[in-house]
Amino acid sequence: MPDRQIYDRPLSERPRLVKLGVKAGQKISVLGIEEAGFAGELEDAGADVSLRLRRDSDILFYAAESFRDLERIAELRGYVVSNGAIWVIRRKGKDAPFKETDVIMAGLVAKMVDNKIAAFSETHAAMRLVIRLVDR
Repeated sequence: MPDRQIYDRPLSERPRLVKLGVKAGQKISVLGIEEAGFAGELEDAGADVSLRLRRDSDILFYAAESFRDLERIAELRGYVVSNGAIWVIRRKGKDAPFKETDVIMAGLVAKMVDNKIAAFSETHAAMRLVIRLVDR
């Protein structure tokens, strides 16, 4: 568990995995994340990490690079536990292939809602989608 002092820091100064809600013992799937060392960072935090899609994941980190990738969110929803999350990782900036609102719409189609946004890296943003309470 992270040192409680981490939570006393401003959000912008907290470690990435704290912002993303990663905890020891969580079952995490990582799909398409190209960043070197990300899986190791998750393992160092005590997570059970798979670089393949697997059922009953607490968190699924999913790199989306196209609208077709966004369409897949509905399928991926079935791989997370009812109170789990899909973090959609997307490029940010003017050259990004789609906007935050496109991720939100893809989530709604999949009966999921967004409830958190965080910086993933200098070039990528992360949006957390969770299953709607009415559908749990």
